[in-house]
Amino acid sequence: MKPSNRSPWCLSLVLLAVVSLAGCASARRDAYIQDKAMQHVYRMPIAEVWPQVRSMLQQKELEMREAPGSYEISTDWQMVGAPSSLGTAFVRYLVRGKQPSPAMCSVEIFKQNRTESGQGPVDSRTGERRQIGNDVTNMVRDMEMEWELLQRVDPEGAKALREEAAKAIK
Repeated sequence: MKPSNRSPWCLSLVLLAVVSLAGCASARRDAYIQDKAMQHVYRMPIAEVWPQVRSMLQQKELEMREAPGSYEISTDWQMVGAPSSLGTAFVRYLVRGKQPSPAMCSVEIFKQNRTESGQGPVDSRTGERRQIGNDVTNMVRDMEMEWELLQRVDPEGAKALREEAAKAIK
């Protein structure tokens, strides 16, 4: 019996499908973990978690301002990448600690992105540069940084969450 010329192609397509599905499962597990990290309640007072928050931000070399008497930190704007004629991107963080009871707390980390529009082309009539668009700012929960904090503060809880995600999403 003569082997088909299509068999290598079919095998390639099957392998591509398997790899794609594995990648999708991995992405779904990561999303599951990050979603759970956002909802995580630490079984310890905020005073024990807060030094880890500060340490994490310092390791990222972010300039911080802490609100006196509360668990809230904001960072200064930091340029992301190099300035460009198309626009310049900046980021800053707002971190809030909440303590619903003396033995429990949660931490929310917000990431604010800002893009300042770059200079546009020179107007041939006036010789002046025109601005491109407007400045854009948005703020979202930073699930990745909250997951990083959970791994630092509660490694056992993070391990259990990873195992839960592996069982829930295959």
